[in-house]
This record gives sequence, C-alpha cells and structure tokens, in this order.
Amino acid sequence: MTGLYQRSGIWHIDKVVKGERLQESTGTSEREEAEQYLIHRLEQLRQQRVYGLRRTRIWREAATRYLVEFADQPSAWLTATYLEQLDPYIGDLPLTHIDDDSLEPYVQHRRNAGISHRTINIALERVIRILNVCARKWRDEERRPWLDTVPMITKLDEKKTKRQPYPMSWEEQSLLFAELPDHLHRMALYKVNTGSREQEVCKLRWDWEIKVPQLDSSVFLIPAQFGGRQEGSGVKNGEERLIVLNRVAKSVIDRQRGLHPEYVFPYGKPAGPMHRMNDSAWRKARKRAAAKWEEIHGSPAHPGFTSFRVHDLKHTFGRRLRAADVTKEDRQVLLGHTNGSVTSDYSAAELGHLIEVANKVAATDSRGPVLTILKRRYG
Repeated sequence: MTGLYQRSGIWHIDKVVKGERLQESTGTSEREEAEQYLIHRLEQLRQQRVYGLRRTRIWREAATRYLVEFADQPSAWLTATYLEQLDPYIGDLPLTHIDDDSLEPYVQHRRNAGISHRTINIALERVIRILNVCARKWRDEERRPWLDTVPMITKLDEKKTKRQPYPMSWEEQSLLFAELPDHLHRMALYKVNTGSREQEVCKLRWDWEIKVPQLDSSVFLIPAQFGGRQEGSGVKNGEERLIVLNRVAKSVIDRQRGLHPEYVFPYGKPAGPMHRMNDSAWRKARKRAAAKWEEIHGSPAHPGFTSFRVHDLKHTFGRRLRAADVTKEDRQVLLGHTNGSVTSDYSAAELGHLIEVANKVAATDSRGPVLTILKRRYG
C-alpha cells in the first residue's frame, strides 16, 4: 500500500485522501499491521464523509492549533517549548488516548534527566489546558466538540523536589563574588542589594532611572509591561516595579555610567543585554567558591551554597532586611511584592525612608545583619 513510510523503526502514514492529508503514526514496526491500521483509518474517513461520523483528531493537530490561536500570549514561547518536548511521546496519538499512561514515558524521561517536578507539571498543565479547549471550545463542522471528556491527568508532588531558598552568609558572599568575572560580580552585587529579579538586572535600562535631586540619588521604575526574556510578558505581579538603591547598589550603578547608551549592564561584542546571569561562568564560580569554603573550614560547604542560584540573591536581600528589623510593608516594597496598597507614587520623604532602610543591609562583609547562625543551626 502507498502512503506508508518508516521513521525510527515505526511505520507512519502520510497520505492524501479526497483532498485531506492524513499524517500519523501506526504505532507498529510491522508492515502488515501498519497496512491494517491504514485500512482502518481510511474506512473511518469514508464513514465520516458518508455518515457524518466525527473525525479522529490527533494531539499534534490540537497542539498546533493551540499555538496559532494563542500566539499572542506572553508565555506562548514557553508553551511551544513544552509541546515540542511532548511531541515525540504523544504527537501521533488520538486525543482520546491522551492520559496518564500515554504521558508516563515523557514524565519518566524528564525525571531521569533530573528535571524538577514543578517543571514537569508545567508541561502537564499545558496538556490539560489544550484538552480542555478541545472539549469546551473547539467544534467540528457539525458543532460537535473535538473531545467529549477530559481525563484526569495526575501531576507530580512538587514538595519532593522543590529546592528551598538559600540566603547566603556574608562570608559565602565574599567567597562567591571573588570568583565571579567582573561583569557578573557587578550584576550580583547590585542584585543582592536591591532584590531585583534576574531579568530586571539583565535588561535594566537607563531610561527607567528617575533622578531624586532632593536625596542626591535616583531610583529605577520598571514599567509593568516589561517582558523579561520575552517582550510583552510583563512584570511578575503586573505592576510597576520600584527599585531603590542603597549605598552599594548606587555605587554599582555609578560605575556603569557611560558604558552603554541604553542598557545599564551591557556585555559582549557588540555590547547588549545578557540573556541570563546563570551561565557557565556563574556555575564555575559557584563550584570554585564551594571548594574554597571546604579548604578554609575543612568541611564541605552547605548544599545550598554549592548549588547557589541567581534567584537566591533576592532571597538573601529579603532575609537580611528581615534580620535588620525592616517592617514587612517596607520589605514588600523593596522586594517588589504586591500587597494591595503599594503604589508607584512616592514623595521624596517616602523614598528617603526606603533608601534609609535599604541601607541597613548595605554592606559587603560580616558587619551586616547576622542570620547565618540560625540558618546553620536549624537549616
């Protein structure tokens, strides 16, 4: 029979029938079984034309339509990434066959690769979302849903693999920062003194800076529509993000002036914004810093330090503010957390107060708020 070809040992269908293209896997490596499956599918198509029976839709068709219809979503690029990962496992399956059993090979492969349960669940959430759209929104020519019922998809327990935040000590900061290349050192020093998110540092722009002459200082106001890695995805909580500069952060900013007309932390040739701070240079520096700790203390570094993440710089800033008795409301503003009453309209006096409390953690050594003892004892 024509319309069959082998890929990775499995027979696949690629055949045009009455102007309609049929593309899917037969699920078998046996030619005879593949031909029987093709005959079965051709009969289904005939019955659909003659009797109006509902056409069987495969996962890839639904995934493709979803990407087209929801292409304007800020997370469309991430959805496409997950759907590409899922395609080898369920791409050729009918929608009625998408369930825990068919998804299990994908889940196991990702778990064996060391992927966190949270990341795997994000992909499963995309599957659930698309199946819901198939059942509740999309209709065929006879106004019948693409899928009658959506199966219960089991997600993984995220508590088992969720990594706890690790606020580092001043000594750990000194060891890590000494190993970072200069451009990452400046970015990390700024980040741990402002609580900025990674992309708010990588893409920080000079036109977001607002001078406050009364305080002989400035702040940055990141617009709500800032997209991070992807334009249009917006600040995490959908509000403008105020960045207050303490003494250390201000000194970093002043050192960056004149390096680039648009971005505060340019890098590369031609100079432009970094895609992320967590690159190979960061990971190598982290490894060297952990080795230095063991050399100095004669015992392995804390697991949180050996795997210290860029985002842990933000946790470090927040924990130091709390250790310095900064109020919860002030911490929310400085960390960019929404509490229903935070506004981007501040008087010079209010900004002065925020700079004052941020300066409580403006240090580069152990003179800052002590929090390591409790962390070591109870961590």
